[in-house]
Amino acid sequence: MAAELRAGIIGVNTSGGWAAEAHVPAVQAVDGLRLTAIAAGSKAAADAAAQAFGVEKAYGDGLALIADPDIDVVTVATRVPGHRDLLLAALAAGKHVYSEWPLGAGTRQAREIADAARSAGVRHAIGLQLRESPAVRMARDILGSGALGRVLSVSVSSTTAGFGPDVPSQFAYLEDPATFANMVTIQGAHTVDLLIALAGPLELMTALGSRQFPLIHVGEPRQPRERITFDHLLMQGRHVTGAPFGLEVAGGRTGATPFHLDLVGEKGRLRLDGGATRGVQSGRIGLIRNGERQAVDEGPFAVLSDAAINVAGVYAALRDDIGHGTSNVTDFEHAVRLTRLIEDVFTAPRVDTRSTGDTWPMH
Repeated sequence: MAAELRAGIIGVNTSGGWAAEAHVPAVQAVDGLRLTAIAAGSKAAADAAAQAFGVEKAYGDGLALIADPDIDVVTVATRVPGHRDLLLAALAAGKHVYSEWPLGAGTRQAREIADAARSAGVRHAIGLQLRESPAVRMARDILGSGALGRVLSVSVSSTTAGFGPDVPSQFAYLEDPATFANMVTIQGAHTVDLLIALAGPLELMTALGSRQFPLIHVGEPRQPRERITFDHLLMQGRHVTGAPFGLEVAGGRTGATPFHLDLVGEKGRLRLDGGATRGVQSGRIGLIRNGERQAVDEGPFAVLSDAAINVAGVYAALRDDIGHGTSNVTDFEHAVRLTRLIEDVFTAPRVDTRSTGDTWPMH
């Protein structure tokens, strides 16, 4: 392996989007990684992005980037329906991979991709970047030290300005359940995964999805249509420790603090708060302990934007796994379990995870 890992990102455009806002600056901030190539939907778009971000190579096709022998790590940051083919191609080419969440359009695809990753023998990371938030890592350290004692309860409120009554054209695809890209699978999954990361495996849950904005207006000019995906989710249940939890995920909301998670222990309390108006997974998180705001050490990534800081943490963990032969980054096997859990939210009002055999270790 070369001393410096050469990364290529599929899905970068100068018009904006998550790849440009988060992945590009994150890769460029991580020592040991070099952003060598990008791919977009056309060669012209890729050339423009390469020039804007100072990247050496540009491809108008993700498969062409994957075929480049100079690329060690491939990031797939396209829309979910395109994940499967690109990820399977990257794995077949022996590349290490970073996939945005969701991994695939449902459990079947996620399982296929995870199996291919295992067979390829490469390192793979799933974009559940809240696990690499400096504040979340600090909270986990506090919990792991036993300083708060036994966890008694957890409550979560997670909102997003997205999935409201007005849907811009570029987000119309999120209203199609077949894409597996909607409020529950994105905002809901990131929030549930954070809950699990902090308080441990779920033993039992109930879930209620609803449509608070059943009539939406899509595109320009706005066209009325019926919403068929959920824009609101309530969950409650208990962790394997016996601690109960309550969780609300809501679309079409705005506010100064779009996210907060309150964890009550025998010896104290923690609150995580902040996030971004488009979703908790897209922003910085703060930490309050027993009513006092904590100084969170963000290390070399303190200079990064709210969008990029947590993503940079995932890249750093992936880099370390590749360099040291370890398996510490949150990976595709974890993504399969979370995908299955999210599918259960849609199909069953009550899910007892003891009957499925799934386990949720604090990775």
